[in-house]
Amino acid sequence: MALSIFSLVTGLYVLHFSIALILVNKEVPQTRGMLYPRESETREVRSLDGIWNFVRSDQANPTQGVRDEWYAKELSKSRPTIPMPVPASYNDITTDNLRDHVGTVWYDRKFFVPRSWSKDQRIWLRFGSVHYEAYVWINGQKVVKHEMGHLPFEAEVTDLLSYGAENRITVMCDNALIQTTVPQGRITEVPNDGGMTIVQSYTFDFFNYAGIHRSVHLYTTPRTFIEEVEVTTNLSKDATVGEVFYSVSVNGSAANEADNVLQIQANLYDKDGILVANATSDQKLGGKLQVNPVKPWWPYLMHSEPGYLYQLEIKLLATNDELLDVYRLKVGIRTLSWNSQQFLINGKPVYFRGFGRHEDSDIRGKGLDNALMVRDFNLLKWIGANAYRTSHYPYSEESMQFADEHGIMIIDECPSVDTENFSQELLGKHKSSLEQLIHRDRNHPSVVMWSIANEPRTGSVSADSYFELVANFTRSLDKTRPITAAIAVSNTQDKAGRSLDIISFNRYNAWYSNAGRLDMITQNVIDEAIAWNKRYNKPIIMSEYGADTLEGLHMQPAYVWSEEFQTEVFSRHFKAFDELRKKGWFIGEFVWNFADFKTAQSYTRVGGNKKGVFTRARQPKAAAHLLRKRYFALGRDLDQCSFPEDLFTYIADLIS
Repeated sequence: MALSIFSLVTGLYVLHFSIALILVNKEVPQTRGMLYPRESETREVRSLDGIWNFVRSDQANPTQGVRDEWYAKELSKSRPTIPMPVPASYNDITTDNLRDHVGTVWYDRKFFVPRSWSKDQRIWLRFGSVHYEAYVWINGQKVVKHEMGHLPFEAEVTDLLSYGAENRITVMCDNALIQTTVPQGRITEVPNDGGMTIVQSYTFDFFNYAGIHRSVHLYTTPRTFIEEVEVTTNLSKDATVGEVFYSVSVNGSAANEADNVLQIQANLYDKDGILVANATSDQKLGGKLQVNPVKPWWPYLMHSEPGYLYQLEIKLLATNDELLDVYRLKVGIRTLSWNSQQFLINGKPVYFRGFGRHEDSDIRGKGLDNALMVRDFNLLKWIGANAYRTSHYPYSEESMQFADEHGIMIIDECPSVDTENFSQELLGKHKSSLEQLIHRDRNHPSVVMWSIANEPRTGSVSADSYFELVANFTRSLDKTRPITAAIAVSNTQDKAGRSLDIISFNRYNAWYSNAGRLDMITQNVIDEAIAWNKRYNKPIIMSEYGADTLEGLHMQPAYVWSEEFQTEVFSRHFKAFDELRKKGWFIGEFVWNFADFKTAQSYTRVGGNKKGVFTRARQPKAAAHLLRKRYFALGRDLDQCSFPEDLFTYIADLIS
């Protein structure tokens, strides 16, 4: 049956048809470079964050700016501009209807480049994320195009800059989602009071924030520089000796000179800055460092010193020991393993206790917010969580670094959510999103699992072959971590689980099914988890459960939307989880959600999704205190952690 979908072709949303269900495993472009910008003896980094100029295009004419070459001069010469902060979503900044704009918007700003940067260096422009599609110009010259929100992209701009002078950067951002974007959406033209209007719709339950969401950097490298660093680690059986395997790729003319043999000098330092291992590589630019004794990377509450990181210093040397480049990154030494019953870190079984989350806040939307990030990690540790899933897209690189440092395990999810209407084009972009994600996050010790989708339509006929291709592609990129997906269909309908290593399922007992029935939770959860395990003989995680809760609403007996109801829903799930833990293959529980977040407008959503245990302002609801007691009780029972002094409120000194 033909499926009507809309796509942007030469600036116009036009109707076309998709019939293909035969999928071919084609290659996808491979990411190069993209190391996080860090200063060193050989590198400088400059931020372009701040207030930019902003213009929205006409919804009915999204490519007018390209045709009229707005990028060739200051935007203000083409249209009136308004100030717009970067990084931030643009949707909630103004007081007009920009929130629901569909199509393209434009940014520009001016910046100076020092004369000193012109001397024997290369200059790179890097974006942490632009959602969804970006086109970038420097001084009117096209630099790069990138499709896929939540992931970084960069381009060399050495020959496009004016040194010791003013330069201009222009960005066109398109937020349109169609059936072949990741995630998917639909564009429709519908009548309104003024005639016709363009409407963006999507099935996923979070707001489609758009804009330059993460930091923009200019950075320098030497002419020949360290382009790639890949790190893997290992531990001896008694966890006393650690190994760090490193592989380096080099970009530049010196790498191609026959008489110039490049070498890598690798130095590993502990937290106190003491050198604990070093090695000089051969021409393969890779090698191994051995640490004895080692301090392994452990998750929060599983060890008295969680998140232990070493600093790996990579020096690129020429034949005459001339220092060409230096790059440093943090390394956590740990092992991961899994079987049909367990997931283990450093040989010890892990029980995940955490959240699904969103990058979401008032005004800034999905824009990088360091203050909010630090607050969130403080709350994660306060509540005793050891993990979260990056639902439903890759989170900022800064948050991944924070997770490394604090010992918070990450199930790293690509932007594929509610995946349906499978096609060859969609498969290619889905795989590309995973390739970019794994390339970016492969060196993070906090990343312990890849999630290849959230609530995909895995009951459809073509889901079997589609997700087999996606899962096998993911394994081809990284065999050191297991693969999961958060599944919402029933175990009898699912066709993707056979391709996964760990089964995660989402279910909202007493909310979306049997609303208000607290007596229909515990046994349903137990029965479904057992059914998933029986079918696939793999470890099981409940990756979402919860209930919307309006802060301050109290009702006794418990009633939907009240804080008492959310607390009761959690308690009934806890009872099921404890029964399931006895079976040995149930390995984790993830509340939906960490904090309230914005969604598209709906009569079922009062200002957004309210399933958070924290408000959108990051203040606890009643259920947060109950969850805190559970997570720390699990930590003491499973990992022998101690209770915080303020976990229990003093009641009375009872004397018999």
